[in-house]
Amino acid sequence: MIVLHKLNNTEIIINAELIESIEVYGNTVVNLVTGNRFIVKESKDEIMIKFIEYKKKVYSERKIINPIDGFEKK
Repeated sequence: MIVLHKLNNTEIIINAELIESIEVYGNTVVNLVTGNRFIVKESKDEIMIKFIEYKKKVYSERKIINPIDGFEKK
């Protein structure tokens, strides 16, 4: 989840996994795969940085699993 701000300074928390695209028409518009759209104060670059930081955090906490563990030839 990433924190963004609507134009009226209302804080909104968006599921970063649902971001489909970001459009810039003077204002920044975040389009979600659900069809929802949010006009936010943050620039596309700020949103991309938040998205990358979110992904780093998610994947740094994953444990590496050996897919063949327990299936080795004997």
